[in-house]
Amino acid sequence: MTDVGPPAPPATTRGQDRLHQPLRLVVAVVELLLAAVAGWAATRCWDLAVAPLTVRSDDGATLVSRVYEGNWVGLAFLLAAVAGVLLVDAARQSVLGVRTRRRRRRRASRGTRAADAR
Repeated sequence: MTDVGPPAPPATTRGQDRLHQPLRLVVAVVELLLAAVAGWAATRCWDLAVAPLTVRSDDGATLVSRVYEGNWVGLAFLLAAVAGVLLVDAARQSVLGVRTRRRRRRRASRGTRAADAR
């Protein structure tokens, strides 16, 4: 025996299925601001990741090296990736927020109608 659930309510095509929503432009602007903040934070983390190390030997030679701290480098890469994803999504939101065109149905040509009739 199978259980049958209640029938699904009819889908409204007016409000829920629209792609063109001007509110998406606000979302795109917020994402651009967040991407800028993430890019600034990634730059700041990279600056904190690099530390100069100076060693003076007994013969008077000065050796200068750079030490990279892995936790700051990893955080900088993570923030750069987040900024990139936010930029891509902001572009998508702005394209969907500006306008969408409705596609017209193509009329079937005479050759396809004849082939379908067979």
